[in-house]
Amino acid sequence: MKRNGRLIVGIVIVLLLMLSTACSDKNTEPNKTGTASGDSGISETSVSNKQRVVKSLKGDISIPSDPKRVIGLSVVYPEFLYALGVTPVVVQNYHQEFPSYLKEAFKNTVKTGLAKTPNFEAILAAEPDLIIAPSWWADKDYDQLSKIAPTVLLPQRDDWRDELRDIGEVFSKKDQAEKVIQDLQHKKAEAKEKLHALVGDETVMYMMVMGKGLVIYGENIDRGSFIHKELGLKLVKDYPQNELSVSISLEKIPEYNPDHIILQLDDEASEEVQKRYKEMIDSSLWKNMTAVKRNQVYIMGGKEWFSLGMSPLADSNAVDDVLHAFEKKGK
Repeated sequence: MKRNGRLIVGIVIVLLLMLSTACSDKNTEPNKTGTASGDSGISETSVSNKQRVVKSLKGDISIPSDPKRVIGLSVVYPEFLYALGVTPVVVQNYHQEFPSYLKEAFKNTVKTGLAKTPNFEAILAAEPDLIIAPSWWADKDYDQLSKIAPTVLLPQRDDWRDELRDIGEVFSKKDQAEKVIQDLQHKKAEAKEKLHALVGDETVMYMMVMGKGLVIYGENIDRGSFIHKELGLKLVKDYPQNELSVSISLEKIPEYNPDHIILQLDDEASEEVQKRYKEMIDSSLWKNMTAVKRNQVYIMGGKEWFSLGMSPLADSNAVDDVLHAFEKKGK
């Protein structure tokens, strides 16, 4: 009986030790309750040293604390990532080559072209540990993407600054995002003063040669706002204020007759664009315009200005381009 009594006591002690250990483990489990951050719909909570939880449009998503292989879907997301110090491993691209301000940084980045459906094969082969994308672009593909890697869908924004802030929250780089925004604002303000001294009240027309026609941009569309509002270059007098952009024939362009023309080729590699551009500059209508006769036409690259008004990197590069063009003319 004594032997059986000692055995029972021993079993009870072992059970108590196991129960104590289980309680201890439960008390040290990481807190997984998220707290909203601002009004962006994105927040984060520490899960461990290697994982974090962020709130996305698809709910709470566990992502690496320090992701190394990131993919940003939509053409402009890679620019946001790089502005925050993150070089994506795979991108979607409109032009065959990267713009000059990304060429060296993205030399090892895979281009997948631009299609309605992502290149899942290339994305899978890249072995990403995080995918981020705007909802308007990738909501339909979310299930497939999330099977490849944690995928964070971000809300649609009307202003690129809010998009950058959203991405900054995902990477715990909110302060860096604000610094990018403020630094660019300061750069634009300085450029605006310099351009006013160089150009004054002379008119500027911003136009693009596309494969299907010619387009003039007004001040209420992203790229036109950059030229006419943020840099303060005066819009031509008779531009229709209710139009974001105007498709125009060569015969109609002389009616605006600006003092300066900022001219962008949509895609320099396109034979159709090059043909239309040559037809335009060989025309007597073009040659007799004030800006042309005064040699005040400034050619801007299509891929360099593709994301103008939609990305801090594109805007910063364009500030440099515009200043260089007008300062060179002023000498």
